[in-house]
Amino acid sequence: MTSEHFDRAPLLVGVMPKQHPEVIQTAAALAARLAAPLVCAYVDEASYLVEWDPARSAHRLSLHPDADDEMLALTTELKAQVQAAVDTLPGAGSPPEWSFRTLSGDAARALGQLAAEVNAPMIIVGTSERGFSHRLSEALGGSVGDWLSHHQSRPVLVVPYRMPAHEDRP
Repeated sequence: MTSEHFDRAPLLVGVMPKQHPEVIQTAAALAARLAAPLVCAYVDEASYLVEWDPARSAHRLSLHPDADDEMLALTTELKAQVQAAVDTLPGAGSPPEWSFRTLSGDAARALGQLAAEVNAPMIIVGTSERGFSHRLSEALGGSVGDWLSHHQSRPVLVVPYRMPAHEDRP
């Protein structure tokens, strides 16, 4: 992991807990092939932005202030997942530089705003997980990849869940 002062525009990947690992693996492999850095962003939808200053970190307030310890544990876990994906890249190329950001609010809008801030040439997200609760959540809140592809000008790579539909049933 490095600081966010890259020589080239970074690829942006949205990360989240229990996300299928193909998303981070695909983003890291693509960044390595393109010799581009990678900005990994987690959006905490249970908080809201209090102040936005691109030169410094954004200041947020949690809707659940007692959950700050949980947020620290979650971001530590997500950073470890990114590092593991970068460390296990196949091939002899050098792994990409990467950084981690925690954002607040609506996931699609926060990723779109960050992509504009870092001038990312592409945003990478995963598909929704299968199952009733995920379909209900997507119906109510919408798909991040769908919103991004319709409301901003950067290309969006949506990494599919690779398990065939017939194999994910118990």
